[in-house]
Amino acid sequence: MVSQGGKRRVTILGATGSVGRATFDLIERHPERFEVEALVGGSDAAALAELAIRVGARRAVIADPAQGARLAAALDGSGVSSGAGPTACLDAASLPVDWTMAAISGAAGLAPTVAAVRTGGAVAFATKECLVCAGAAFMAEVARAGATLLPVDSEHNALLQALGGQSVADVEKMTITASGGPFRLWPAERIAAARPEDALRHPTWSMGAKITIDSATLMNKGLELIEAHHLFAIEAERLDVVVHPQSVVHGLVAFRDGAVTAGLAAPDMRVPIAHALGFPERIEVPTPRLDLVRTGALTFEAPDVGRFPALRLAREALAAGGAAATILNAANEVAVGLFLERRIGFMDIPRIVADALDQAGRLGLNAAPASIDEAIELDCEARAIASACLLETRLRAR
Repeated sequence: MVSQGGKRRVTILGATGSVGRATFDLIERHPERFEVEALVGGSDAAALAELAIRVGARRAVIADPAQGARLAAALDGSGVSSGAGPTACLDAASLPVDWTMAAISGAAGLAPTVAAVRTGGAVAFATKECLVCAGAAFMAEVARAGATLLPVDSEHNALLQALGGQSVADVEKMTITASGGPFRLWPAERIAAARPEDALRHPTWSMGAKITIDSATLMNKGLELIEAHHLFAIEAERLDVVVHPQSVVHGLVAFRDGAVTAGLAAPDMRVPIAHALGFPERIEVPTPRLDLVRTGALTFEAPDVGRFPALRLAREALAAGGAAATILNAANEVAVGLFLERRIGFMDIPRIVADALDQAGRLGLNAAPASIDEAIELDCEARAIASACLLETRLRAR
């Protein structure tokens, strides 16, 4: 996992997002340990160019082809080569490096993450949709390439560390925690009237818009259950979610002998990213240290699936297996986008997801994708179904 020069060669997919910037921050603090091969961003050419020049990346690629000329102009004379568009993104993800951060949000991150996996290096991933959309097919790609998969979602990273190398066969239950989001204490009527600006006020984490909305609906926790199922090869019955507003405990592993281990840290994404970046060693991180005395109390409560039905839908999709998780994820991405555009209400998000799951079942879309290409095709079909469900939602609202 280390190049001949002694430095670990790194590529960051999703460099201008919150996870990408946190990764960049750590790399910049340890120039003696890391060198950047490529940075891939979405549509912010100026920010991507600034990061690439600062860290001395060899290549910078922007997903939006319309921003290609702007990126090239910003990098002119810097020595950093540039590219634009989906093919250039895949080419950058396929470069042989020691370590890749896969942090492109949504199903759009699936193909680049698979490209990185196929190089056989270490892939740290915050793109949970890889496991939600493609599941077994994605894990088969990891096994085939001999890649090392390192989770950087705080919950899964905490589970990995709490597991401590023990066999999953000895685990009685794995539990991920949820902050409860901005609406944890809101009554159902107020939640139904929530606006995008309300849902984007997360009480603990600073994240991108899509994942922040998922945290408000608790769909994020449902997706994380599906992710954990594939990542740790553990049955749905041995997975659980608890609401923990302090966001200090991120994951717990209960063993069959009654012992429970937990992953605790201050709520800062640089902690799990640093674990993956330095793995199997540890690196210094300038994050606030956890002070349990100052924290005072840690509280836990069961999630309310009545007020937050998205979590129930995700659990049902995990139990159903087959294509359900892929449909769920695609429909949720469509619905969240519609909500952010103010075209639907907050509670229409789980309604559209439920309608899309029902409609996909009626159309016979039941089989789990056997390959990455099938997963991408099914994702496209599910998005079309979810978009059609918007009309049904509007008709019901009249």
